[in-house]
Amino acid sequence: MAEPVFVVVMGVSGSGKSTLAVALAEALGCDFLEGDDLHPAANVAAMASGVPLTDAARQPWLEAIGAWIDVRRESGRSAVVSCSALRRRYRDTLRVGRPGLRFCHLDVSAGELEPRLESRRGHFMPAGLLSSQLEILEPLEPDEPGVTVSGDGTPDEVLARALAALGLGAPGHSAGDQGLH
Repeated sequence: MAEPVFVVVMGVSGSGKSTLAVALAEALGCDFLEGDDLHPAANVAAMASGVPLTDAARQPWLEAIGAWIDVRRESGRSAVVSCSALRRRYRDTLRVGRPGLRFCHLDVSAGELEPRLESRRGHFMPAGLLSSQLEILEPLEPDEPGVTVSGDGTPDEVLARALAALGLGAPGHSAGDQGLH
């Protein structure tokens, strides 16, 4: 049996992480986690009031995402997670002890992000926090397992680019075709 594969779709708010992560999970026939769903209530309240999270505030959230991944690994199930994972240390927290975990960084220009955030409704993350996210964003380094993909274009175009960059085939392939569970 093939080892489970885990893809963390990362990037700043408004980059399309959730849209791509859902599409990847559907295309690959595996589990999906909206990482924001595991934020403690205090984190959500802070961000909703325009306060950027500290590293200490992010740590329990990252650990909760890691624990969710571990449950899937133990059951042999692959998964896709949306998580900002803006700094290397956050990605290291998610990656260490989890072979097969890869990152897919959605790269979108600030000029494109601002209108996306301004038009988004029903999300706790205000557009005003974009600048703080862009300031702390550390792009993937060459030794990190993952790829950077342009988040510009239609969701189908972004999905096709992500699948190709990750070496996971084209949309429409079943999980069995990809060796995912």
